[in-house]
Amino acid sequence: MSSELINLTLRVWRQSGPDSPGQFDNYQLNGVSTHMSFLEMLDVLNEQLIESGQESVAFDHDCREGICGTCSLMINGQAHGPDTATTTCQLHMRRFNDGDTVTIEPWRATAFPIVKDLVVDRSAFDRIISSGGYVSVNTGNAPDGNAIPVAGSQQEVAMDAAACIGCGACVAACKNASAMLFVSAKVSQLAILPQGQQERSERVVSMVSQMDDEGFGSCTNTSECEAACPAEISVSNIARLNREYLRASLCGRD
Repeated sequence: MSSELINLTLRVWRQSGPDSPGQFDNYQLNGVSTHMSFLEMLDVLNEQLIESGQESVAFDHDCREGICGTCSLMINGQAHGPDTATTTCQLHMRRFNDGDTVTIEPWRATAFPIVKDLVVDRSAFDRIISSGGYVSVNTGNAPDGNAIPVAGSQQEVAMDAAACIGCGACVAACKNASAMLFVSAKVSQLAILPQGQQERSERVVSMVSQMDDEGFGSCTNTSECEAACPAEISVSNIARLNREYLRASLCGRD
């Protein structure tokens, strides 16, 4: 298949540091192959900037296979761009037309402070996981994988929740910058499985408390988080999180 070449105007958020003022800078990029991924297009932009003696645009990336969730960008006002169930690194330039202006921004949330340009600090998610998103086990040899029987229906629902890659698109898409979809996926994953029952009440209370401490907003119930999620995490997990939190509040922390 032959590649079509398109010309784009890129409107990119530039910010030298967390305490510096930021602004949009415009760049003209010509001859962009429609076979390129969005991140490959940004690579070409950076090569062009370096060759002209300008500073390259800082952006996050790692696996470039839609697995790690690092490639967090707002593209024309949409988290990860116009395709559903797709990360930025999986987005291809064939989704854009010759002559388009493409606006590229970082996640916008108080809990995700900008580090530089398009890079934000998402360590708030790590601290939420550290507060309770795990199962404690005794040290020693790994237990037999079949030692605890798990029903097929439980496995499937738990794995659906575990598919969350922690990219933060749900936060970026929510008008209140809520982290409820992320937290609910991590709580649901372990609350459903028998291995997670011992710390079930402690976990949900601790993780919700940490989420609030990080400065995330309240859930808006508009389901924009689900629409923006590249892993298609369901908002039904938020309902489960609310039930888990109510159960822990009424029954106490075991």
